Amino acid sequence: MGKTVSFLYKLARAANDVEKVSSGDPKRIARRAKNKYIGRKIVRKTWKFPF
Repeated sequence: MGKTVSFLYKLARAANDVEKVSSGDPKRIARRAKNKYIGRKIVRKTWKFPF
């Protein structure tokens, strides 16, 4: 079950990327890229945080 849910989340994120790129709007594409970059930086920092 977990693999199925993980696959569906990945599929939804990929579909969102495709939607933004296919829109052709440079602002939407840039915003999506910026948010992905920021999100990855935040996740990396929180995983490195010592508990």
